[in-house]
Amino acid sequence: ALFEVTDGNLGAHARKLEDAGYISCRKTFEERRPRTQYRLTQTGRKALERYLQHIEAVIRATRRA
Repeated sequence: ALFEVTDGNLGAHARKLEDAGYISCRKTFEERRPRTQYRLTQTGRKALERYLQHIEAVIRATRRA
């Protein structure tokens, strides 16, 4: 809801992250309803940390300007 994407679009993005090794996916059923859980892998955590450091540097540089 936050990013206003459809389930199918979100699934395609998640698949790309899974293919890159950034997340793991677990699909189960609860009371006959499908449930999908995603978790960051260690590689994904490192990539996210690098990304956040980069974004924070951009924000700091923008505030100084």
